[in-house]
Amino acid sequence: MTTGPKQAASIWALKPWWCQPWSIVLTGITAVGLSCLWLGRWWISLPLALVVLAWWGLFLVLVPSAWRQEQQAQLEQQEGLGTRDTSELDSAEPRRS
Repeated sequence: MTTGPKQAASIWALKPWWCQPWSIVLTGITAVGLSCLWLGRWWISLPLALVVLAWWGLFLVLVPSAWRQEQQAQLEQQEGLGTRDTSELDSAEPRRS
């Protein structure tokens, strides 16, 4: 049981529509696709595609993973504090026979 505020189940619940996975993927595909169609130059489209892949890796993989780890650490810390507080109360109470 946690005593803190209720935590979101997913990082995406905290983000606006323009920062959702579908919008990140759609924007990247659109940028690379338009670059290929309009410019027709692979030496421009390829670096753009690499930047988009790095962007996806950062915002779709690394950030959510770090957020989950942070949430788990906070939950464990809250549970640890709750357990320690309870054990301190138990040891402070006189035992009855």
